[in-house]
Amino acid sequence: MCWTVVDMTKYKVKIEVIDILGNRKCSMDQKVSDTYNYPEDRGKMCPSSFYVLYPWIMVMLTGGSFTEEGDGSDFITTGCPDYKHQVVYKISRTPVEEV
Repeated sequence: MCWTVVDMTKYKVKIEVIDILGNRKCSMDQKVSDTYNYPEDRGKMCPSSFYVLYPWIMVMLTGGSFTEEGDGSDFITTGCPDYKHQVVYKISRTPVEEV
């Protein structure tokens, strides 16, 4: 049996810190306006946040949308699991140019 890897990535995904609730201080020292590009910066993010954001990132990468339950077709706003000082992220995408 032969396996072929298929690149399903249609978009570049950017994750931006847009707010920090509570005392406005993240326990992992993230700050408002910090940005991460997926997959290049995934090791720089808070692991707990990445665990929560990963399903949304996969939807964005493969062309899914959030028009019924989210903010729009090309972005979604969601937060980390820290209930005392939750970091709020905007996950957005831009199309990858085909070669």
